Amino acid sequence: MENFGAKNRQNQNTQNPPMKSDKCLLSTQILLRILAIAFTLAATSMILTSKQAVTVFGIEMDARYSYSSAFKFFAIANMIGCAFSVLSLILASVLGHKTPDPKNYFYMFIHDLITMALLLAGCAAATAVGYVGKYGESHSGWMPICDHVDKFCRKVSHSIMLSYVAMILYLCLTIISANQSRKIIV
Repeated sequence: MENFGAKNRQNQNTQNPPMKSDKCLLSTQILLRILAIAFTLAATSMILTSKQAVTVFGIEMDARYSYSSAFKFFAIANMIGCAFSVLSLILASVLGHKTPDPKNYFYMFIHDLITMALLLAGCAAATAVGYVGKYGESHSGWMPICDHVDKFCRKVSHSIMLSYVAMILYLCLTIISANQSRKIIV
């Protein structure tokens, strides 16, 4: 009888740490998803409000994100990334209150991977605008117009940096989900 009690206590001790680690994992995922929402929302608002008008050699020049298809794609990618982040936060909260199922982590892995790829594509498109000119030549500055519309360029640069941070957060979420989904028993 004493032997049975020792085994029962040993089973309880081995079962409690996974519960703590599951709660810690859920808390980490929720925190990362909230941060991803904040960063994608900030990047979206910054790119949507980036505009500047200046006069250069008597010519009125206006710089807006909407004049570049790459910046439009970047803005839309961040909007979708923000919406996906809100959706995944809700799903993670709901699934976190149920018994942990590795299949759910696989679906979250697919979701996080798609969102990360979308944010990476948006960041790459927006970054490429500044490094390749109209005829394919490289520029020493971020964009050739930045000498004249520095406020616009700063806002765009900050927006791109915020989006890269959100993409890195999604990379972390993808790794966490991939690690948990490997426990699927086929």
